[in-house]
This record gives sequence, C-alpha cells and structure tokens, in this order.
Amino acid sequence: MSQVEKKAGLLRRTSSSKKPLKEKVVLMYDEIFAKEDPAKNNPRFWDELFLMKVNLEYLESKLESVDGEEVQRVQDNINSLFHHCVQALGEEHQIKVVNALQTLCALFRGVHHKNKSASGFDIINMLMGFDKAEQRMKDLMESLDSLLCGDGSESLKSLCLKLLLCLVTVTDNISQNTILEYVMINSIFEAILQILSDVSSRGQHGYDAVVLLALLVNYRKYESVNPYIVKLSIVDDEPTLDGMGMVVHQALAKYNRQYKDKEEENQGGFFSTLTSMVGSMFIADADEKLSVQTNEAILLALYEAVHLNRNFITVLAQSHPEMDIAATPATPTPTTPTTPPALDMMNNPELPLDPNLQTSNLLITFLKYASIVMQDTKDEHRLNSARLCLIILTCIAEDQYADAFLHDDNMNFRVTLHRMPMRHRKKTVGKNIPSRRLVCAVLDLMVEFIVTHMMKDFPMDLYIRCVQIIHKLLCYQKKCRIRLQYDWREHWSALINLLKFLLSNETALLAKHNIFHLALLIVNLFNLFITYGDTFLPTSSSYDELYYEIVRMHQVFDNLYCMVLRVSTNAGQWKEAASKVTHALVNIRAIVNHFNPKIESYAAVNHISQLSEEQVLEVVRSNYDTLTLKLQDGLDQFERYSEQPKEAAFFKELVRSISLNVRKNVSLNTLSQDVLLKEFSTIS
Repeated sequence: MSQVEKKAGLLRRTSSSKKPLKEKVVLMYDEIFAKEDPAKNNPRFWDELFLMKVNLEYLESKLESVDGEEVQRVQDNINSLFHHCVQALGEEHQIKVVNALQTLCALFRGVHHKNKSASGFDIINMLMGFDKAEQRMKDLMESLDSLLCGDGSESLKSLCLKLLLCLVTVTDNISQNTILEYVMINSIFEAILQILSDVSSRGQHGYDAVVLLALLVNYRKYESVNPYIVKLSIVDDEPTLDGMGMVVHQALAKYNRQYKDKEEENQGGFFSTLTSMVGSMFIADADEKLSVQTNEAILLALYEAVHLNRNFITVLAQSHPEMDIAATPATPTPTTPTTPPALDMMNNPELPLDPNLQTSNLLITFLKYASIVMQDTKDEHRLNSARLCLIILTCIAEDQYADAFLHDDNMNFRVTLHRMPMRHRKKTVGKNIPSRRLVCAVLDLMVEFIVTHMMKDFPMDLYIRCVQIIHKLLCYQKKCRIRLQYDWREHWSALINLLKFLLSNETALLAKHNIFHLALLIVNLFNLFITYGDTFLPTSSSYDELYYEIVRMHQVFDNLYCMVLRVSTNAGQWKEAASKVTHALVNIRAIVNHFNPKIESYAAVNHISQLSEEQVLEVVRSNYDTLTLKLQDGLDQFERYSEQPKEAAFFKELVRSISLNVRKNVSLNTLSQDVLLKEFSTIS
C-alpha cells in the first residue's frame, strides 16, 4: 500500500475501474464523526473498534478537519470515544489496551492541533465533556498508574509513558495545557519513582520517565503549588535517587561518546590532513563537523534534581568504574527508540572490577559534557545548554556538601575536559592530566571558557556566571582554609586578559552590556586573593606570584582605572557602576604604586635593564612590611542563586524548546504498531 493510500485509510485497488476500499477501522471512525451514536445499531461497536489496528493518521486528520458547527454535532461521540478508550485500558485483552493508548494519543494530538487558539476549557469539553472531565481523567491516570506499576508488558509501560509525554507536550507552552491540572491532582509521581528505583525497569524506561518528570515539574511552577516540585524536593530514597542519577549519567555519557567518536574520525581522515596542510583556517569548520545534537531535556532533569533536592547532591559524587558506552551490550526496546541504551552495569554485583580502571561519577561525566557544549555558543541550543550547565555548577558551588566532596583530598580523579582548537596552543593529551581534586576540573572548565570566548558576539551572561562560580569556590576555600594545589597563575592570567579584552572593546561592548559589572566581579576576585590569599593559597610563594602578576600586568589595571574614572566623573547611565570599580581598585593600585618604584630602584642600583622573575619576586618579598592596604568588606559574601524571578524567562523558553523536541520525537516513535501488535497477538 502506498503512503498516500495508507494515510487516507484506503485499501489497494482491486481493479482500475473500482474505487479503493476503505479499511474497516476507517469506516468505524467515519461513523464516530457522523451525528448518530455509532453503538445505536451495533452494540458491539466499541469492542470491535479496539480490536482493530489504529489508523493514527486518518483519525488525527479527521479530528483536525472538524469545523466549528460540526464540533457541536460530533462532540458527544468524541466524548464517548475518549470514555471507551479509558475503559479499554482495564481490559485483559492486551491488543485492546494497546489500541486504546494509541487512540488516546491521536485524540490529544488531533483535538489540540485543530483548536490551537481555543481555551483549555473548550478542548477539555470537546475531548471528554467538561462535566465529566474530572472523573474521566481520574480514571485515565489511575489506569496508567496501574499499568506502569504492574507486572505487565514492558512495551505497554513504554507506550503509557509515550502517551503521557504526548499529553504533556501537546501545547507549545506546557503551562497553557489545562488538562495537566488533572495530572497534578492525580499524581503519577510514585509510578515514575518506582521505574527509576528498579534496575530492569529503569534500563528500559528510565529516560522517558526522567524527561516526563522534568517537564511536569515545570508546569506553572511560578504560578501555583506544583505537587511534583514538592514531592521531588523531599525524596530521600537512595535507590530512587541513584536511579535518577544513573539515567542522567548514561544520557550524558552517550553524548560524550558520540562527540569523542566524531573527534577521532576527523583526526584520522582526509579532513585532518587538509587542515594540517593549510593551517588554522579550517578550525571553525572542524568544530562545526564535531557538532552533536545537545540534550537539554536530560540537562533540565539534572538541574531540577540538583536545585530542588539536597539529597541528590550525594549522587553526583558516587564513584563507579568508567564504562565505554559504545562497548556495552544493550538490549534494544523496539517500542522506545527515543530512549538511550541502558547501562545499569553499575548495579550488577557480579561486575568484574579492574583495579587499574579509571573511576568516574556523574559530576565528572557532566563536566566533560559541559566542556563540549560550552565550546561553541553560537548555536541557540548549545548556548542554552552552556547557560544551564553554568546554572547547575552555580547550584553545586553553593552547596556545602558538594563543596566538601569537590575539595576532598581523598577523592582524586583524572578528568579529561575537551578544549577548543586554538592557533596558539597545542592539543593536550588526556593521559598527561594528573589525578586531582574535583574542584580543579571545575576551575579548569571556567578558565577554559574565559580564554576561548573573547569575541565580537560577547556572551556576557555566561562570563558573569563563570566568574561567580569561581568566587563561590574561593569563598569556601577561604572559609575552610583549604590550600588547593592548583596553577593559580594561569587563572590570574586568564582574568587579566579578560579585563584587557573589555578595555580594548569598550565602545562596542558598552552598546550592549554593562561591562563594569563583570569588571567589578573580576577585580573583587583579585581583592579576595590579596586580602585572604595567605589563608588558602598553597604556599607563601604563591602569594608572592600573585603580587608579581599584578605588578607585571599593571598597565591593564592602570588602563582600567583611567577608563572607570573617566566614566564615573561624567554624567551617564554607567556612572554609578563605574564608580564601584574605581573604589574596588584601591588595593590593586596601592600594590602597583608601592612595588613599581621599588623594582625600578632595584634595577637602577644593580644596573640591570630588565629584571628576571626571581629578582622581581625578591623585591616583592623584601617590601611587604611597608605596604599599606585597606580592609574591604564583603569580599567573601555572595548572593545565593534564585530561579525566580531572574531565570524565569530563560526556563520558560527552554522548556518550550524541549517540549517541541520531545513532541517531535514522540510523534515519530510512539507508535511502532506492527511490533506492538505482533507481540500481543503472540501473547493472545
């Protein structure tokens, strides 16, 4: 049968002179869209309907074609169809249950597509009758809950989740989907948790369950009390939280694996040879070739878990052997092609452990993912992913328990972050990376972003988040007097170069951004090092090196002072913001003004035209006693993250984008009918 004939619900022509015959199920749909009650002349109409293979395309197109006056005429029959679908979910005959679930998908999609401008109440009325909607949805949700929690077919459970994803994403803005009020009242939260806590169930349905939960949490989250938010925030069951973490870990690891495979392909082929021949002109194209579709849905799930549930923080740090996702056998689930392959080998007590095997955890996998998506922020999806990664890291950096394991000297890992190809540096080899505390990888990621995104289309928001994350980690180190073995000079150099970039592009950047806010954050990072560095820098020589870097790059700070002084002494919108930077620079200028004359004097006395680093450091060490600095308040204080109201607009658009993508995948994959029907025909 051709695709056109199939969509029209027609059977093959028997001869050229005869009209094509309609399938029986199509004839039955036509009866539903007639004025009369279809069961009036055939009492077994509904029993027979759910034994027929659903023609989704025809049913949806029929719903979409119903005009205004026709709606009133056929509404009772559509209500009846919905009612009998729900009733059929309780049938023992599995074929009926499958067909009822698929019919419900078509009903939700078709009615919403036809009535995009209609109110939620009108759609509810058309689907199930407003006076009976509460009972119908209660029955539907109870049936879905029973199917998801029961011992029945895994394919059936998968279809239930697809139906729920279809229902949740049927409108572009999920908060405008009034039907979800019934999903709030008749919660399936416990069913989702049961899926995540069971190893077998999680392997087959975990991905869809986690995405569904993330979307439900975002339904009218700023307008009313969302029970899914409340319940997620208090989950303390370890197997459930571990299961959620495992699903997120697998999805992110899959992305990382795909990127690494593409990277290896490009390194060994003609493209790589050509790039090396003609230099760096193809670097941008190479990066483009390595692009892998981002997964904002799973990232949103990780964010909600980290943001809402303090107990989930422990899941981030749980160590397990690092597994190669591509090399792990997985049993495909025909009815859920959108679900990534399962990797629940961590829960297998018989898993052989190689003592030489590198260990990993969810946080490491997330950091690797972030290092990939943060490379290129020109694409909207990757920009959203980068922003969400930084928001997640912000939440982690604020959490005391997370900070404790980030800085735990007994938890050392070798974290290979992906680095953007750049002309002035060589590509690092992962094997050369030392095993260090996890906070070092977070700081490396922030520095990597800072040095690679100084460009015309400046991502100011991301830069501010990066610097704030660094500040929060330093505050913890200062508070707990943690002396981190870390290359702070590279860190200071990146921050100074960022200031240099802001100065060089002042006019262009000020047309779009408040550059003084970012400059103030950077200057105050240096003030934190200057004021409290002796309590958390690894050695006294590190403190000397800080002063050396400030003096060596004094021209940048001098230029910054001149710029902010000029702006703050003139009337204009940036006057107050610039004035704050002027005051913040007081100690840096004191250091420059104190040590520069001493260095020049040392050079003159010893007849040296250019001092070595060690000679400058000697001058610094010899002249601390006569340096006077001002005590600055609030350097170790920060504003805690709050989603509402600052991030509300971002999450609203992000959830809309995720919803559209999930809807597209569900419509493509819900409904592998032949596989389902074959499975249940065999059972029957």
